[in-house]
Amino acid sequence: MTILVTGATGSVGRLVVDELLAAGVAVRALTVDPDRAQLPPEAEVVVGSLARPSTLPVALKGVSAVYLAPMARTVRRFCELASDAGVERVVALSGSSVGDEHEGSSGHEYAAVEAAVREGGFAWTFLRPGMFMNNTLDWAPMVRAGEVALAYGDATSTPIDLGDIAAVAARVLTTDGHVGATYVLSGPAAISQRGQAETLASVLGKDIRFRELSPDEQRTQWIAYGVPEDAVGWLLEGFEETLRHPQAPTGVVEELLGRPGTTYAEWAEANRAVFA
Repeated sequence: MTILVTGATGSVGRLVVDELLAAGVAVRALTVDPDRAQLPPEAEVVVGSLARPSTLPVALKGVSAVYLAPMARTVRRFCELASDAGVERVVALSGSSVGDEHEGSSGHEYAAVEAAVREGGFAWTFLRPGMFMNNTLDWAPMVRAGEVALAYGDATSTPIDLGDIAAVAARVLTTDGHVGATYVLSGPAAISQRGQAETLASVLGKDIRFRELSPDEQRTQWIAYGVPEDAVGWLLEGFEETLRHPQAPTGVVEELLGRPGTTYAEWAEANRAVFA
């Protein structure tokens, strides 16, 4: 059984490659730049991208299952080519934002990917993680300066480690009982933005002050960073929602992997060099 990993040098896909190889599975990795990718020698590397469907027939030949990175623009063509190649199984990375109606929501693209795969007739599984712990890597300059300034400091979510997402993807691809399942993935604990800053302070052993921004101040800052205005609106609404209705862990990662999920403190320790 050969499994194709698309987006094999992406934030999750690269980790999926490692997880599958560790499980003893034959892996074909799709990447646009094999030299930069530095993929393990055990992986068969194919040059290509979901963004360029003309590169996919070679990558799909002889493949039984695919880990599908989300790319709504070309997903219909991917499904046509995968079906022609005889692919049976597709595990698609989606997101917990599916169903959000806000025009700036990422859920629209994830929903398009899910619809195409479902209609393609594959044995499918959808993975819907929520907020990534890696999102707080963007805080590094503030952490180094000793002050994290954000709106909605007490907004509480259940951020997840990318490694846990990859481990779930590999488990689902290599074991039975997951066809037709949609798994909403979370970290093992709920934590506020203020709590994340406090955890970073504890792990790094330094004083980090949290300064609350107003929503308007946050909006102005993000727009200045180049975030599209409709996406800014969606993000702010999301933080407000988790302020009023704090998220709770789903427990799915623990159930599927048979081990605890990675805590934010563990993630911070593993990434301390970025913040130090």
